[in-house]
Amino acid sequence: MPHEKIAFVLSGGGARGALQVGALRALLEADIRPQLIAGTSAGALNAAAWAVYGINMPGLRRLEQAWLDAREAQLLPPRSWSLLTRALFARMRQAQQEHVRAFLIAHGLTPDLQFGDLQDVAVRLVAADVYAHKMRVYGDRPDDLVLEGVLACTALVPWMPLVRVDGHVLMDGGIVSNLPVQVALNWGATYIVALDIYDDRVVTAEQRGTTALLLHLTDTVSRRQVELELALAEAKGVSITYVHLKASRPTALWDFDNVDKLMQEGYEQMRVVLQKGISQEHRSGRLSRLMAWLCQGVR
Repeated sequence: MPHEKIAFVLSGGGARGALQVGALRALLEADIRPQLIAGTSAGALNAAAWAVYGINMPGLRRLEQAWLDAREAQLLPPRSWSLLTRALFARMRQAQQEHVRAFLIAHGLTPDLQFGDLQDVAVRLVAADVYAHKMRVYGDRPDDLVLEGVLACTALVPWMPLVRVDGHVLMDGGIVSNLPVQVALNWGATYIVALDIYDDRVVTAEQRGTTALLLHLTDTVSRRQVELELALAEAKGVSITYVHLKASRPTALWDFDNVDKLMQEGYEQMRVVLQKGISQEHRSGRLSRLMAWLCQGVR
């Protein structure tokens, strides 16, 4: 299929992004490689970092190591949700953003790196343009800065402050599209692998309080977005394999303690999907028909 355009779409989910890294290893071992990676929040970080390191096994090993380093760096302090009622602590949020920025630079996302410099794959990262009430897609322009894009797409309140760029106020892209299938469709994808790391066990219906309410609201909006974007792909006749990667135990956004286990679980779950025949069908050129079937089976 010479005109096939394969896109990987990576959702947000904080520390659960390690599940995606494991799934990417399984896909790479099966020789399924993307021409585009689109991501939101943690998925944006995975998309950008893997593109910088190279869409190959050495590049993936660097991505895995970055996640192990993130565990040691405590990128999202566990008690941060309590800061929601102390919004005046802007200095603390700014320090956290500088901490994340220094981590990204130390791991290869240098300040001057542009999306046009990425050679192996096209990358699109999704942020929310708060006051313009719309999506901001980094990577549409080759001179967009990769580091700026990752910081904007992962600016999750209350951990980090909003990012201000050229008069625009940007924040974590999960607000507008936590699984940016539409971005891949706009790029012209003919087949999409969507790796969703949503976890509905982190907060239960019985939990009460401001934090629980906000998490429920966020989950409600996110799930509705996913339904609409999957429906849009179906309406456009684009084959999509939706894979819901799920940790063996509920894992909060800020819980980086078990990223090694999460990577292994993501790998094993993607292998189950692959065992249904993706790799063999891909090699024989019958990918689209198989993906339509898998989409029904995996959802």
